[in-house]
Formats: sequence, structure tokens, C-alpha cells
Amino acid sequence: MPGPDDAGPGPGPAVLVAGAGPTGLLAACELLRRGVPVRLVDQAPAPAPAPRALSLWPRALAILDDLGIGDDVRAASVRIDGYRYFTGGRPLAAFAFPPWCAARNLPQYETEALLTRRLHELGGTVERGVRLVDFAPTDGGVTVALRHADGRTERARTPYLLGADGARSTVRERLGTGFTGSTYPMTFAVLDTRVGGAALPSGEIRYYQAPSGTLVIVPMPGEVFRVLTALPAGAPVPGIADMQELIDARGPRGVRITEPVHHAAFRVHARRAAVLRRGRVFLLGDAAHVHSPAGGQGMNNGLQDAHNLAWKLAAVLHGDSPASLLDGYEPEREEAARRIVRDTDVQTRAWMVDGRVRVAARDAAFRLLDRTGAVTRFYAPVMAGHRLAYRPQRRTQGPGRPCGGVRAGELFPRGVVDGAGWALLLAVRPGAGTAWAEEAAAVAAGRRGVRSVRLDLPAVAPATRCRRPGYYLIRPDGYVSAHGHARDTPRLHDELRHTTTADAGRPL
Repeated sequence: MPGPDDAGPGPGPAVLVAGAGPTGLLAACELLRRGVPVRLVDQAPAPAPAPRALSLWPRALAILDDLGIGDDVRAASVRIDGYRYFTGGRPLAAFAFPPWCAARNLPQYETEALLTRRLHELGGTVERGVRLVDFAPTDGGVTVALRHADGRTERARTPYLLGADGARSTVRERLGTGFTGSTYPMTFAVLDTRVGGAALPSGEIRYYQAPSGTLVIVPMPGEVFRVLTALPAGAPVPGIADMQELIDARGPRGVRITEPVHHAAFRVHARRAAVLRRGRVFLLGDAAHVHSPAGGQGMNNGLQDAHNLAWKLAAVLHGDSPASLLDGYEPEREEAARRIVRDTDVQTRAWMVDGRVRVAARDAAFRLLDRTGAVTRFYAPVMAGHRLAYRPQRRTQGPGRPCGGVRAGELFPRGVVDGAGWALLLAVRPGAGTAWAEEAAAVAAGRRGVRSVRLDLPAVAPATRCRRPGYYLIRPDGYVSAHGHARDTPRLHDELRHTTTADAGRPL
């Protein structure tokens, strides 16, 4: 920690976010729009100009919609409607995305620019050239040491510290937690370029699988295409001419590199932090997990980390929820990261397949998936983020008699209940008894930040797929905290005690 000659502690009531990439920017924006003061620092003197991550899937887009920049993202990006695979230059398989699962491709620096603009609109700023070098827990908060560009070390106090400072996270290092996983043996080479000659489609990602390796072509805005290829361990990093040779050997015929925009090589890791939280310090984004670029999930995962944590912090700091609400961040996001690391690992290893027998088996599997439409029906919604569900922690989160509709831990269908904050949806059958609904609404009225919405069951059932009168306690991030039927209101009482606090003078 800082010595006696350093600057003394500042007032610093704000939550401190270390790292102003997409994850840190979103966390700061989400806290600010919920009325929580934020201090956002980043050691880099300026935003990184490299395109880096591209894909924004529908769940992340929904989060950006709620923030107010979703339309700007769509206007600046290109839409991806599917994947197409080739083997040995011949068509192998095509996987279409339903419109509700389509992704958008936008260079990371443009996503960051839109988030930064929104940050400024919300009254926030990024303190550049400020590096978090150490921290220590104190009573009711965290004391941090910040090194400024002029060499000055500042001490400040914050109620919570959010480490969104990337794969080489200082916060993770100072926490002393492991970063377990592996590094793939190959090097990835990437070239963003405009092309001439043969035309390339702008709405699909193409995978060209050859005995010498896989080459991927990804559309970007501005008629730019990303060419990504995996190189054997120890292979030299290819230059522009080498990348053209790789396109000629593995990819579509007649495509010429005309105007390179960005060229880089990198190693790929699949790692997760052993813990995502210790006391009042949290890890999110690349500080918490890194994985292969296959499937374009990295930035999306970090944005969902930030969204998950920010609303919980705001609810606790405003007194709307008990501090125990924060206990859910680690198990929920650790489970999500584990699934994404697993899925992207499977895709990456498909790129690495060699040998005639293994290649033939892989190609047969792709043909089968194409014929059955399984990817479109089952896997596209997973990639889109629609199928992510958090495992319930308590028996009272579900109904006494299960049904086959939307369950606790799943996303509630958007558009059924509008507005921010906690919502208690009461699905009531017209003409039937409603004493249970009136009791549930009265209970919710005694809790801070919870509003009740009463709708006729026939209007709700098509979205929820449950035809029994009942309730859905919906979290501020759109996930179902609890679901029950008319006779399950005692379970609702318990869940409201777990998740919200009582209004003064109106206990549960």
C-alpha cells in the first residue's frame, strides 16, 4: 500500500471501476443511471484503436437497448444471419440464424465509443492514465492506491471495487486468486481488410476448412472483412503477402487483399478466475474469464457480467435489497463463464482437427447438423443468449407444483412487463377468485422498489407458457427471481424477504 509520502485519502464515496473497456464502461453506465456515483479509471492514456472483439448477440443488444444505445449499435454495425462451412473448397454446411437470434458485428472501439458517449450523458467520465496498483479492505469499504501518469500515488476509499481491468488484471493478481485453464498450442493471425475480385457476402461468417488449417472470413462495417486463421505452434507470423497466400490456399477463389486496415497475431487462452468475489471486490469481464474468439462470445459475456453486478450493487447501496443479494453474482456468472469456455473450446478444437479419419468424422457431423436443422433450432438461441438460465438457489423460488413454462432463473419474455426495477407480475384468470393476487400485491407494496402489475392470464400465457393463475417476481435485469401459482403466496413472502427490504413502517 502507499507510503507516508503519498497523497492522503480522498473522500471517494463512489464505486470504483478499474478498466474502461466495454465491461467497465457498461458497469459505470448502469450504476450511474441507477443513481450510484462512479469513478472509472484506466491506465491507458487513450482508448485502444484495435478492432478486437466484434460480435454483439441479442442478449447483449437488449442490455444496450435498455441503456439507450441499441439503435446506434444497429445503425453502425452489420447483421450476421448465419454461418457457412466449406471443406476442401467444397460447400459442407450452412446454419441460418432466426431473426431473433441474429448477431451484429461492430469493432470493439466503436462499441466503446458509444458506451463512452452514454457515460458522458449520464455525468460520468474516464480518468485516463490512472492505474490501480493496490488495495486493502477496510471497515465498510476498500482503500485503493492509484498511480497517476505524473507518478503521484493517490489513496482513496470506495464502498466497492470492480476489477474490469482485462486478462492481465491487477485486481485479480492482488486478490491472489488463480486463473486456471490452458493456452491453445496454435497462434491466431488476423487481418482486417477491404477486398477486391470475387464478392463476399456481408451477412454470413464463412469457415474454410482445409488440410492445412481453418480460415474464417467475418464481415465488418464499411465493406471490411476480417480474415482469421490458426497457425501451427512455432509457425512464423504471416505478413500481408502470406495472408493472401493463405486465402488462395484455404479460402474462396479470386478474393484479393486490397486495403489492409489492421493486422495482428495473438495466442488464445481458455481460463477462469478461481473466485469472482472476495468481500467488496469483484472481478468481471476478461479479468474473470478469457476464451477462444470462436462464436464471438467474449465481449458479450463481459457485458452480462457488468449488467448482472451493477443492478445488484445499486439495489444494495440504495437500501432496496439486503447485502446478501450480492452473493448471487459469483455463482450466476461463474456458471455462465464455465458454459461459454466449454462451448468455445469445442468450436476451436473443431478448427484444429487433422488426419483423414478425424476430418471425415467432423465433416459428417456438420452435414448431419445441416440436414436436421439442429443448430438453427437449438444452438443459435444459446449463442444469442436467450437460453442462459441461472440455477435457483432456494426451493421457494419455484412453485409447489411445477409447470412447463418460464421458470425461476430464466429470462422473462421482453415486452410483457415494461419499466425498470423489481416487478411482481400477477397473472389472473378473468372471473375467478383473486384474493391470492390481492394478498400478493399487498405484500409487494410493503417492500422497497417492488411494483405490482396485474394482467389477465389469457394475455400472458402465450409468453409464459403457463396457463395457471400465478405470479412472477422479475428482477431488474429481466430474469425471473421466483415463480409460483395462486396457492404459493407463502413462497413469495420468503422470496421477497431474501431479495428486498421492507419499507419503513410497513414490514412484511
